[in-house]
Amino acid sequence: MLQIPLWKRVLIIALCLLGVATAAPNLFYPRVEAHNDAIVAFENSGAMTTEQAAARDGWPDWLPSGLVNLGLDLRGGAHLLAEVHVGEVYSARLKSLWPEARRLLATERATIGAVRRIDSPEDELRIQIGEPSQIAKAVEIARTLASPVVTLTGVGQNDLEITGEGDVVTIRLSEAERAATDDRTMQQSLEIVRRRVDAAGTREPTIMRQGADRILIQVPGIGSAAELKALIGTTAKLTFHQVVGRAGDANSPAGVGKIILPGQDEKDGYYILDELSVVSGDELTDARPDTDQNGYPAVSFRFNPTGARAFGDFTANHIGEPFAIVLDNEVISAPTIQSHIAGGSGIITGRFTVQEATDLALLLRAGALPAGMTFLEERTIGPELGQDSIEAGKIAAIVGLGAVIVFMVLSYGLFGAFAAFALMVNIALVFGTMSMIGATLTLPGIAGIVLTIGMAVDANVLVFERIREEMKKVRGPARAIELGYEKAMSAIVDANVTTFITALILFVLGAGPVRGFAVTLIIGIITSVFTAIYVTRLLVTFWFDRTRPKTLEL
Repeated sequence: MLQIPLWKRVLIIALCLLGVATAAPNLFYPRVEAHNDAIVAFENSGAMTTEQAAARDGWPDWLPSGLVNLGLDLRGGAHLLAEVHVGEVYSARLKSLWPEARRLLATERATIGAVRRIDSPEDELRIQIGEPSQIAKAVEIARTLASPVVTLTGVGQNDLEITGEGDVVTIRLSEAERAATDDRTMQQSLEIVRRRVDAAGTREPTIMRQGADRILIQVPGIGSAAELKALIGTTAKLTFHQVVGRAGDANSPAGVGKIILPGQDEKDGYYILDELSVVSGDELTDARPDTDQNGYPAVSFRFNPTGARAFGDFTANHIGEPFAIVLDNEVISAPTIQSHIAGGSGIITGRFTVQEATDLALLLRAGALPAGMTFLEERTIGPELGQDSIEAGKIAAIVGLGAVIVFMVLSYGLFGAFAAFALMVNIALVFGTMSMIGATLTLPGIAGIVLTIGMAVDANVLVFERIREEMKKVRGPARAIELGYEKAMSAIVDANVTTFITALILFVLGAGPVRGFAVTLIIGIITSVFTAIYVTRLLVTFWFDRTRPKTLEL
C-alpha cells in the first residue's frame, strides 16, 4: 500500500513551512532591511534615532528577518581593482635592519673601523666600513642577522643575502624571502581591506586576491567608487618620530638616517625627522573619536604594553622637545613633550572635522595597510541598473515558471498540478535557504534559479512516466504509484548527483559571477530533489487516501 509514516509527514510539512517562513521576509525587502539596519546601528553605537526606531518597529521581532543579500550587479555599488606596492615592504624591512647591523658591527670597530650607512637603492641596505681589508670579517658578522625562511618552498634558505665588495657590505632580501614577504603582504592587505569594509557596515563584499599583487574589491550598496577608495585607499600608517629640525622645502639636505616630511598645512612647512620611528601604529590596541581640551574633534589612542613602554621611555628622556605624529608620510601634529607620558595612551589633535576624526579612528583600529595601493580599475554601478537587472530576472523567472506549470498540467493533469505546487515550494525553499545562510544573489544567480525551475520537474517527469508504465503491468493504482517512485529513484539520484558535482566544481574553482551561479544551482538541486521525491509523493498520498481511485488519469 501507498503509505508514508506520520513522523515523516510531519517532518516534510515542517521543512516546507520553515522554508516558506524564512523566504517570506524577501517579499518585504525594504522594510525588513531597514529593520535589520536599525538593530545593527543600535548594537554598534548603543543609541537609536527616531527614524531608526520607526524602522525597527516596522517589522515584528518575532518574525524571521533574514534576507538574501543582493550582489553588486543587482544592488549597485563600487568595483575596484587595486595593485599593492609590495616593493615598499622590502624597503621598510631593510631600513629596520640598520640599527641592529650597526650595533653588531660596532662591537668589532677596533678591527673593521668606523661604520656608517650610505645611500643605496630601495631594495638594498649598504654599510661602509673603515678598513676595506676586513670586509670578509664584516660580512661574516652581518650574516648573523640572517635567519631561515619559514615556508615550504624556502626550506634550507636564509632570508637575507649579504655580500661585500671593497669597503661596502650590501644586504638584500633573498628570492625565497621576497616570495614569502609578497604572500604575507597580500594576505595582510586582504585582511585589513576586509576589516575596513566590514566596519563601514556594507553587506557581503567580494574581496579576493587576483594574480601576484592585485586585489579585487566589490562592495554592494556603497555610493560610489570614490567613496570606496576614500575608505580603503588610505594606507593609515601611523608612526611617532623624533623631530630633528625644520626644513625650507622637500629638497633640503637631511642627512643619512633622516627624512623630510611636510606638515598638514602649507604654513606648517617641512620637518626633518629621525627616519626610525619611536612607536608605530602596529602597536595600537584601540583608537576612538574624541575631543581635545578645547572641544575640537580628535582621536584618542592606546598602545599595547610594548608600545606603551617605548612611548613612555621616549617621552621621559625628551621632555621639552617636539615629536611628530606622522600619518601616511604627513606630519599631522608636532607637539612639545611637556612631561613623561605613562600608561600608553594619548590623543591625536589636528584640523579634523567630526567625520574625519571618526574615519581616522576606524582606519587606525583596522590597522595600517602594509604597503600603498594603486587603483588600476574603478567603476560605479548605479542602483537603477541593478533594479533593471532584478526586474529582468523576475520576468524571466515568471515566464519560465508559467511555461513549466502549463506544460506539466497539460501533460499529466492533476499530477502535473501536484508537481506545479511542489515547484512553488521549491522556489520558497531556495530563497529560504539562501536567507538562512546569508548567501548573495547575483545576476548569474538569478540564471541559476531560472535553470532550477526548468530542472525541478525533471524528477517528476521520470516518476510520472514510470507510473504510466507500471499501470500497464500491475493491478491497482496504489502499487503503480509505489513502484513508480521506487524505480525512478536511481535515475533521479544519478542525474542530480552529476549536476551537483559540476556545480560544486564551479563553486570551488570559480570566482565572482561563476560562484554566484554555482551557489543557487547547488541549493536548487538539493531542494528540487527534496520536493520531487517527498513533497509530490506526500500530496499524491493525501489525494489517494481521500479519493481511492480505481485508475489513474496521467
